[in-house]
Amino acid sequence: MGRKATIDRKELARLVAEGRSVQELAAHFGVSESGVLQAKRAAGLAKPMMDHSAALPWKLAREHSQSGPATNLRNLSAAAQGRPPAAERLNTALRWAERLVEAGLDVGYDPAGGFSEVAAGEGGSHVASVLAAARKALDDR
Repeated sequence: MGRKATIDRKELARLVAEGRSVQELAAHFGVSESGVLQAKRAAGLAKPMMDHSAALPWKLAREHSQSGPATNLRNLSAAAQGRPPAAERLNTALRWAERLVEAGLDVGYDPAGGFSEVAAGEGGSHVASVLAAARKALDDR
């Protein structure tokens, strides 16, 4: 069994700065794309991953993870964390959330049935809180 391929951090940093793709880096170093991603994280060259758990507090079934409500909540969460998505995606999420809030609605989630629109509870709306966090971050920019 041969020695594991190693990735020189200085060379990795230089190639990343040149704009090389993960696929190109993997071919260059003779490692998998996963190996490149791990090396980038270890070298501090990867953007930190965003945490959407506040916006999506449920354990989503795979078939619901790319649904409209899940996508809109993730996009609002990204905006709240200072990394808003493309303008058209953000606008879609904002319009969706504003429609729900103005109608006194919220989202509910059931792993068997997916997302549904439900009446907002007395304690407030989950969508309203996610929307407020996104709006604050966008206003602060």
